[in-house]
Order: sequence, then C-alpha cells, then structure tokens
Amino acid sequence: MDETRDTIAAVSTPPGRGGIAVIRISGPLSWSVSDRVFSPRDGKPLSVHPPRTAVYGDIIGEDGVIDDGIALLFRAPASYTGEDIAEISCHGGVLLTQLVLEAVFAAGARPAGPGEFTKRAFLGGKLGLTKAESVIDLIDAESRGQIALASAQSRGVLSGRISDLYGRMKRLAASIAVMSDYPDEDMSDIDADGVKKALSDIMSSLEELAGTYRTGRSVREGIAACICGRPNVGKSSLMNALAGEDRAIVTPLAGTTRDVISEKLMIGRCAVRISDTAGIRDTSDEIEKLGVERAESEMMKSELIIAVFDGSSALTDDDMRFIGGIRSAVSADPSKKIAAVINKSDLPQKIGADELSHLLPEADIVRASAGSGDVSQLTSLIDGRFTDLSLDLTSDAVLSNARQYAAVKRASEDIKNALSSVEAGFSPDIAQIDIENAMADIAEVDGLAVSTDVVSDIFSRFCVGK
Repeated sequence: MDETRDTIAAVSTPPGRGGIAVIRISGPLSWSVSDRVFSPRDGKPLSVHPPRTAVYGDIIGEDGVIDDGIALLFRAPASYTGEDIAEISCHGGVLLTQLVLEAVFAAGARPAGPGEFTKRAFLGGKLGLTKAESVIDLIDAESRGQIALASAQSRGVLSGRISDLYGRMKRLAASIAVMSDYPDEDMSDIDADGVKKALSDIMSSLEELAGTYRTGRSVREGIAACICGRPNVGKSSLMNALAGEDRAIVTPLAGTTRDVISEKLMIGRCAVRISDTAGIRDTSDEIEKLGVERAESEMMKSELIIAVFDGSSALTDDDMRFIGGIRSAVSADPSKKIAAVINKSDLPQKIGADELSHLLPEADIVRASAGSGDVSQLTSLIDGRFTDLSLDLTSDAVLSNARQYAAVKRASEDIKNALSSVEAGFSPDIAQIDIENAMADIAEVDGLAVSTDVVSDIFSRFCVGK
C-alpha cells in the first residue's frame, strides 16, 4: 500500500493539559472521517462548509458526544500537506484529547508517524528539504538567533540561493553543450575564457556559501566548551557570570569543584554547551584526582578551552602543568580554540598578556572580573570566533547542518575539478561531467535529488503531529 495515500491523524499540540488541543487529519478520507466525528450545530455536514471556515459543533465518539469544539477544512492542494486536511480543536484535557483521537482512528484514519505531515508536504512539492528542516528547527529553537536562522530558511532564503546556483550551472552546461555540438557555427553564447570565468565565479559562490556553515552550526547546534584552570582562579565564578545565575558553588577553599558541571548558554548568537571543571593540580586526594582526570578529559573533547588564570598572582607550578595540558590537547586537535582569561582584573595584576601569549601562542587573551560579572571581553571573543558577525541571520543564506554543508562542499570540489581541466587546456566539454556532478550535489541541499534514506532520517527527528 502507498502509505502517502493513507489518511493519517495525530494531536498537533503539545501533550498534557491545556486550553485547547488540535487533532490534525490529512489524506483522501480526511473530510469523510471528520464528518463521522464532528457534528456542526447548524445541522449541515462539516464537509459542505466552505474550506478555511471555522465551524462550531459537537465531537462524537463511540458513546455519544465527547466534547464541543471548532473544526476547519482545507482543500487540496491549498493546505500544509497538499492533501485534504481537517483540523478539530477540542478542550485540552489529556484523556479528552485521547478519546477524540481514538474516535478519529475508529472513523478511518491511522496514527501519523513522526514528521509525517511535513514529509507529505515535501513529497507533494509543497516545500523543499531546507524549508522542511526549518520546521523542526523552529520548534526546537531556544534562542532568538536560532529562530532567525530557521525563519529565514522557512521563507526560502537558502533554497533561493541553491536554486540560483543550480540555474547558473545548468545554463553553463547548456552553453558548453552547444559549443561542443556546433563548433564551427558560432551558436554558443560563450567561449573558453567565458567558461573559465563562469566556473571561477560559481566556485567562489559555493565557497562563500560553505563558509557560512561555521556560523550556522554554532547558532543551531552550538559548540562544546570547558572552563579549566588550577584551583581558586575563579572558574566557578566565571561560569556563574556567563550563566547570569549562581550555577556553581563558589568558596575560598581550593578544590571545591570535584565534578563537571554543565550548562547550555547563549553567548551572543552562539549556543555554547559549557562545562565547569575541577581545578587541575597535583593532589593526593583520590576524589579530587578523579575530578582532575575528568577536567583533562573535558579539555580533550571540547572545541573551545576557556583557560582561566588568576591575574592577581604570578603563574604557579600548577598553572604551568595546566598550560602543558592545553598544549597536549591542541597537539591532538589543532582545530581547538583557546580563550586564555586573565581573571580578577579588578585587582593589581601580576600576569601580563604578553607573558601568557608567549606561553600559549595559539590562545586569544582576554581579561575578566568574574566576581563582579565583567566577562564582556570573553563573550565578544566567543561570538566573533564562532560566528561571522557580518552575516544577517534574518536575510542571508546560511548552511545550518552537516548534510547541507557536505553537499555544497562536494559541489565546490566538482566545479574546482572542472575549472582545473579547462585551465589545463582541455576542451570545455571535458568539464561537462564535473559540472553535471556539481548540479546533482547542489540539488541534494534542497531535496531536488536526495535518497529516501536521507529523507526518512530527517523526518524521523520530527515530533508526531508535525
């Protein structure tokens, strides 16, 4: 059976008690199903009412009237899924909602799977894959930046950019085909130099688009960061200052933090999964040793190490051991970013930025006074390092997930190969295969050419009812 021809139903509002609950029904039988469970107070069948008109009536179950509510009809293709849709709103009780849903199932609908409504919208051509992905991103958004990014994708900003790139490649491939098929008739609108210029421009556009992924990933998914340093340099105070609340215990006693404390914070536009760790030092305390080991493990796993130093005292042996650990972490993963924070900047300073920069040349040096809440240099550094501040999330095309990025990078490599062959003196028609491969790659971004496994994986992450 073609599952897309089934009539499906689910509760589209969050589970639990609420003012109302909305049951969505989509498919060829949605209106007849709704006629069986919804009786308008005006005595006419629901299906004879004009689409997009709110109709008041009673909701009928196996034992009679369950509730009163509002129903809306949407006629294909002018609906979310492109199919006939009915939406029934009832009072939002947990049991009540379940009884209404069971009545809908008894009338001929089947339970919808995760994201099946949006999947049908994609398969029916109502929206591209980037727009479909933006739906779940909007639902899961926890920051204004994430909403701005997802909203731009839902309005087609990225899909428009992809369509433009695909069109440029298609026109270039067509021009090369004419040049190859009619070499003596001067019918093509482009010559070899024009092909080079067009390929170079397309490659630059692809690389520019690929460059937005750092920002998109940092905003949408976030980065992993850890706050590390020897005991009593103000790590927990820094965590509290970044969180804007007393998240970690702060005392004058060394070794207060024994375990890893994690928090998800918004720093500028960047989502940061940040961990406060135990002070790194030599110790004979077995419990503290475990804390030190976990701190060192967090350093190895994190994309950003926030290395904290007490600016009011000279560097100690424990500081030097900690710096050695940072070097080891960077040696294992050179892509790590280091933010060296000279804390307690409100006190007389005994550590200079030049001294620390000499010991940690990979690090960006900032000052902070975590105790008084002054961490502005650090937050600005993090936002600037992991997001492109020149990008407008509301209007610029930004890649926001690894699937999109991988497809654009493959297309960029294909165009690079095409350009290399033309620059090496080969006939432009040799580049045709690489251009067509690039077209196939870029088409995957918006789902113009994508495997069923990829589609299934994307929609499996949706909630039921969307």
